[in-house]
Amino acid sequence: MGAGTMPMMPMTLGGLLPATPAADVAVIAVATAVVWVASGWLEEAAEALSAHYGLPAVVQGSIVVAVGSSFPEFASVVVTAFAGVFEMGVGAIVGSAIFNVLVIPALSSLATDADLDTNRAIVYKEAQFYMIAISTLVVTFALAVIYVPVPDAPSLIGEITRPLAAIPLGLYALYLFIQWQDVGDHDAGDRPTGIAVGREWVRLAGGLLGILIAVEALVGGVESLSTTFGIPEFLAGVTIVAAATSLPDALVSIRSATDEKGITSLGNVLGSNTFDLLVAIPVGVLLIGNVPVNFAVAAPLFGVLTLATVVLFAFLRTGLTLTAVESYALLAAYTLFIAWMAAETIGVTGYIHGV
Repeated sequence: MGAGTMPMMPMTLGGLLPATPAADVAVIAVATAVVWVASGWLEEAAEALSAHYGLPAVVQGSIVVAVGSSFPEFASVVVTAFAGVFEMGVGAIVGSAIFNVLVIPALSSLATDADLDTNRAIVYKEAQFYMIAISTLVVTFALAVIYVPVPDAPSLIGEITRPLAAIPLGLYALYLFIQWQDVGDHDAGDRPTGIAVGREWVRLAGGLLGILIAVEALVGGVESLSTTFGIPEFLAGVTIVAAATSLPDALVSIRSATDEKGITSLGNVLGSNTFDLLVAIPVGVLLIGNVPVNFAVAAPLFGVLTLATVVLFAFLRTGLTLTAVESYALLAAYTLFIAWMAAETIGVTGYIHGV
């Protein structure tokens, strides 16, 4: 470095602040507060609009709120696809899904004074359909490896094409059709009056925009911290970034649970995950075209996600409630997952090839 020159300091938040740990922590704290407020707008507007249109609670949670709170994951897939690191976006989606299945229901249950109630629609429709969604995406990735392998690349790396991306999107269309049928069968009773529909739509849009902007800043702060302290990208993506993008889902679900709306809370978790897998990933493919995916990395994570969903399904089915003991078991399972990811990253275990 020549005399008289000063080293350039890394910047964060679009270059407005220096990328120091203190600045990153401040950005994370402010972004978290904004997400909390925006998620409140989102939940309240969704509840008012669902009541106005006569939507059942399970549809409110699995469609209206879930799609809104899934915007951060959706944006992360699009950004990574344009950046040429689509497999990192897929890893963040799967890591977020595991966080949603194991951590959010547990925290929602522990935040209430009693067990978190569920019903047969959540257990037999939402949870089971979500397991079908996981299987569909695994099959889509496998077809990419079999029929569109990447030339001169290691084995088990294939390209997801636009026709292949249509497979999970078609399944989500079926999911929407089933939800539409449930709305038609639902007896909403007397709908409330005095709801300012236009204002609620504005609040819903404001909540979505606030969540999107705040989570982008939050994820940027987390990624900057991970770089500062030398946290490997894979571990940061599957754990820290995944948890950060899941923050809106967590806040919305916990709010619903504390308001004794367990069906909406669980519907948001499963509906959000279904949207992430069947829409967020395929739309990234549709925008870019052919994108590579490493099946050796994706398959073990999808296996863990499947196991986590089966465990949650079993807990929800026993008594149609999620108890405190079961909640702590889910948190313990997520702790084991984090420990395994750390072990994979530093080379203690080697079940995920390509990390």
